[in-house]
Amino acid sequence: MKAMILAAGLGKRMRPLTDHCPKPLLPVAGKPLIVHHLERLKRAGINEVVINVSYRAEQIISALGDGSAYQMSIHWSQEASPLETGGGIQQALPLLGDAPFLLVNGDVWCDYLPSVSALAAGDLAHLVLVDNPSHHPEGDFALHQGRVSPHGEARLTFAGISLLRPELVAGEPPGAFALAPLLKRAMAEHRVSGEHFAGHWVDVGTPERLAELDRHLQSA
Repeated sequence: MKAMILAAGLGKRMRPLTDHCPKPLLPVAGKPLIVHHLERLKRAGINEVVINVSYRAEQIISALGDGSAYQMSIHWSQEASPLETGGGIQQALPLLGDAPFLLVNGDVWCDYLPSVSALAAGDLAHLVLVDNPSHHPEGDFALHQGRVSPHGEARLTFAGISLLRPELVAGEPPGAFALAPLLKRAMAEHRVSGEHFAGHWVDVGTPERLAELDRHLQSA
């Protein structure tokens, strides 16, 4: 199985840290945030990773190269301007191939990855959901008996980690578009499964949460 790391964002919430450094290269516990992702993917047995880049792309490509330093192969999908999540995935499909792939938001930290077996034959997506953080108390989706819905009680937050089939985005018009509406459409067709991960997860979206994660990993 291949994986894709989303790393094309502008990192606006991280300013001023991202004025001169792209968010994936911000250091956490002595190494760039994106390197934590690469090392975790490698430990999970994934050897091919696609990374989409746009803002300060040359810095990220220069830092990571072809992936040989991490005993894996990195393929780059460069966007002239950010294509949002859905458009970024669609542009990268020639690099990802026809099989299901693991998708990881570059600005989260989590020590869990789902197994490819979690994606059932008829489903388009399998989402990892976590407890709602204080900065997102309303959550995103409901999870009931392994199925994900945009409506319902006991809502959870999407962790930014999922298994996807290329068909989810392949038929959309090229260009920038969001992933969430496509997921909700697939949920309406009962084609999205999910699981609740109760371990440590951080949306590394602000300098404060970056510093908090750094302290947590340093102490561990």
